[in-house]
Amino acid sequence: MIQKPGLVGFAVLLIVLASASSVAQEAQKTPGGDPSSQNNRTLKIDVDLVVVTATVTTDKNQYLTGLERENFQIWEDRAEQEIAYFSTEDVPMSVGIIFDMSGSMKDKLETARNAYSTFLRGGNKGDEYFLVEFSDRPRVASNFTSDITKLQNKLMFEQAKGMTALYDAVYLGLDTLKEANNPKKALLLITDGEDNKSRYHFSDVKEFVKEKDVEIYSIGIVDDWNSQLSLGRTGRALIEELSELTGGKAFFPSSINELEDICEKIAVELKNQYVIGYHSTNKAKDGKWRKLRVKVTPPKGTEVSLNVRHKTGYYGPTGAAGTSSTKD
Repeated sequence: MIQKPGLVGFAVLLIVLASASSVAQEAQKTPGGDPSSQNNRTLKIDVDLVVVTATVTTDKNQYLTGLERENFQIWEDRAEQEIAYFSTEDVPMSVGIIFDMSGSMKDKLETARNAYSTFLRGGNKGDEYFLVEFSDRPRVASNFTSDITKLQNKLMFEQAKGMTALYDAVYLGLDTLKEANNPKKALLLITDGEDNKSRYHFSDVKEFVKEKDVEIYSIGIVDDWNSQLSLGRTGRALIEELSELTGGKAFFPSSINELEDICEKIAVELKNQYVIGYHSTNKAKDGKWRKLRVKVTPPKGTEVSLNVRHKTGYYGPTGAAGTSSTKD
């Protein structure tokens, strides 16, 4: 653990989504069939498969579903890769919810609880959740469970007080996800606070996020002109940096009343993503950062402008053959 106090300004509702763990999956071949077919698919462990989750939207911010493998191209550094696995399957998720209970949340607590409940209701059978609360320090308030009522009731009578150990809470949430039962993982962090208590710096959290292969969705509440999330301010820039790094998205509503709608949209997005897998042509075991780029081509006969979001890179493997293609 790093012992320096982290004081980088950071007021935000972050939703940290770890969508492809260090254990990658690949479609198991069926007799006479395509191993990447979406029909009759079962998954097996393949530690050499690099997995990338992509969100595709139109210029009107509508999710585009129904694309096929041939609509996608992917590059690692400057080398185009052959797609070996492709899926649009809505798989169960393991989601950690990190909830800010510091004093600055007092007037926003009820609305934030409702938004958090909306996100939970957007899940499917097989999803599991855990809860981390934080103020002066983070703690696991509830271990993994599929009972969302239990999680909702857990926050019912809690009081907002204390300071904001935001970065420490993110670390604890990522670390707890190691116990998840599902390969698709998410970490939801709800806060309006500026970090003023953590032992970690922003740079430490950024590096840890890169190692864990996560998606980050950020909702920063801009409640006054002097907010750290106002346009051009440091807090906003940090949130955008984390989101763009991981393929997520940053939201900056001017009213807390928009939180519930945004949480619902994010829950829907998690169920409408493409998963692409490939075997890297770079066989070096150097552990270096490798940049990723994904291109999407619209279906033939379709005139539409498409946007694709995905993680910007991953750490290559280290050591002997057979190690994971990402750090964990």
